[in-house]
Amino acid sequence: MHKELSYTQLLETNNLLQNHGEETYWLCVTRTVQESKLFPVSAYILLSYLNAFYRWPTLLRKIERHMPAERIADRVRNVSAKCETIGTAWCLPNFYLLGREHLINMGMIRPQDGIEDVAYVCDFWKRYALSWRRNEGHISAREANHRCQIYPERKLQVFHADMYPCEAGDALHTAAGKFMAATAQYGFLVSCESRVSMTAHGPYKIADNVEMLVRNFYDLSQNDYPWTDGVADDMPYNCLTVTTAVKDTHFYLVDDWGSFEAKPDYKSENICGVGLYTSDPLTETHVPVGMGSREELTRTFEELAEKMRQANTKLWMRLSGYTRDQLLDCGALVYYSIVKDLAHFAGCYEIDDWMKIDERANRFRGLLNDDYANEVLGAMLVPLTLPSSQAQEYLMMVHGNQARRVYTPFSYALLDAKDYVGSVGGLHAGTSTLPDKIDRYRTSQGVLTNAEFNARVKAFTPALASAKFRDLDETWVKYHYDSPMANEMYRAEQQYSRKLKDRGAGLRRADVEALRDR
Repeated sequence: MHKELSYTQLLETNNLLQNHGEETYWLCVTRTVQESKLFPVSAYILLSYLNAFYRWPTLLRKIERHMPAERIADRVRNVSAKCETIGTAWCLPNFYLLGREHLINMGMIRPQDGIEDVAYVCDFWKRYALSWRRNEGHISAREANHRCQIYPERKLQVFHADMYPCEAGDALHTAAGKFMAATAQYGFLVSCESRVSMTAHGPYKIADNVEMLVRNFYDLSQNDYPWTDGVADDMPYNCLTVTTAVKDTHFYLVDDWGSFEAKPDYKSENICGVGLYTSDPLTETHVPVGMGSREELTRTFEELAEKMRQANTKLWMRLSGYTRDQLLDCGALVYYSIVKDLAHFAGCYEIDDWMKIDERANRFRGLLNDDYANEVLGAMLVPLTLPSSQAQEYLMMVHGNQARRVYTPFSYALLDAKDYVGSVGGLHAGTSTLPDKIDRYRTSQGVLTNAEFNARVKAFTPALASAKFRDLDETWVKYHYDSPMANEMYRAEQQYSRKLKDRGAGLRRADVEALRDR
C-alpha cells in the first residue's frame, strides 16, 4: 500500500537532493583525500552509507514517536551535541543519500525505490535544520555563505563576558592550546581517523577586530562506542566546548564539516580569550568547567589534556590489536551513528539500534576491499563517473560546469504510475565483530546505564526548551527586552555565569565587554 505523495512533496524532495548534492561535491572537491594506515577508510565509509540507507528511516520515525525533529533541535540549540554542525547539518541527509546512490549503481534498487523513505528523511532534516538554524534564518551553511551562527544573544553574552583574556606565551594560552591539540588528537582516533568527533561554528563578532569561534569536542569519556570501554573512564566530561576569541582574524568560512578558513590565516597566537564548558541532554545550558578563576582554568586545561593523552595511548594499544573486520566495523559505526544523539535527546537510545551493522548492509562486506572501495567512493563523489551521475548534455553543474549530478532525482511520472517500492521496511537483525558495549555512559549527572540515561532525559525538560520560552526568539527579544519574561529567560541562561548571573536582558555588547576581566 503506497503512501500518497503529492507533486509539491516531490518538487521539494528533488530540490533538496540537488542542493545536498551540489554542496557535497563542493565540500569534497575542496578538501584533501582521506587516507589512513590503520583504518580501511573508504571501505568503512561505504559500509556506513549502506547501513544508514537501510536503518535510518525506521530509527528517525522511532525518534519522532518520542519527540519531533524540530523540538529536538530546540534543545540542541541550547547546548552542544554531536547531532549539531556536522552530524545533522550535513551527514544526516548525505550519508543516507550516498547509500541510495551506491545501491542504484550496483543495480540493487531502482531510482524510484525507497521514495517514501527518501521524502521522509529529507523532510526530517529540513524541519530539524530550519529549527536549529532559526536564529540566523538559514537552512544550511551553504545558504548562509558558509557561516554557522546558531546561538542566541543571551548565550553569546555569557560566553563573551566570562571568557578569560590570554595572550601567546602566557600560562592560560599555552594550556588551552595543549588541551585542544591533545583532545583533537584523541577525537581523531576515537572516530577512526575522521573529524566527526569535533566541530566548530561561528564566527561571532566580539569587537571590531575580534571574532569568536566555538569549538566542540565529543565522545571524550564513557560513551556509545564499544572500543572506548575502559579507555577514557577517568575523563569526567563526555562533551566539552571551548570558546575562543581571536584577534585580527576574519573567519570567512565555517562549513557543515566543522572546517574553518580565515583571512589572514588562522594562527593560534592570535587567540586572545578562552572559556570552557560542558553540556549534554541533561543540562539546561552550557555549564562552566574550571571557570572560577584564570588559575583554575589553566589547571583544568592542563589536567584534562593529560587525561586525553593517557586515553589516546590506551586507545592506540587497543585498536592496534583489532582485525581488519573490527576496524571496518568501528569506522562504519562511527559514521553511521553520527546522528545517534538525536535518540539520546529523545530519550529512546538503544545500543542495538546504533552499534550494529544491518544484515542487508553486511552482505556487501565481501566487496569492500581497499581497491574497490577507493575506486567506487571516488567515482561517487569526485569526479562523478558513475552511471547515475550522468545528466543530459546541455546541463552544467554549479561547481565544475559538467553535465553531472551527485544524486538521482525522482521522476514525477511516479505520481500516476506508482511503479515503486516505497520503503526498505523495518530494522533487520544487526551484527558486529566488536566486543559487547559495557552499559555505562558518562553524563552531567554521573555515570548512568542506558535505561537510566533514557529515563532521566524523558523526565527532564530544560526551562529554555519549555513551552514557556522555546518560541521566544531573537525577534521577540528585540521588541520585548525590557519585559519580565525576557529577564526571566535571560536569567535562566545566566544562572552559571561568573559575570552576568541575574543581570537579565537589555545589555548591549559594549556593556558586556565592560564587565569582563582584564
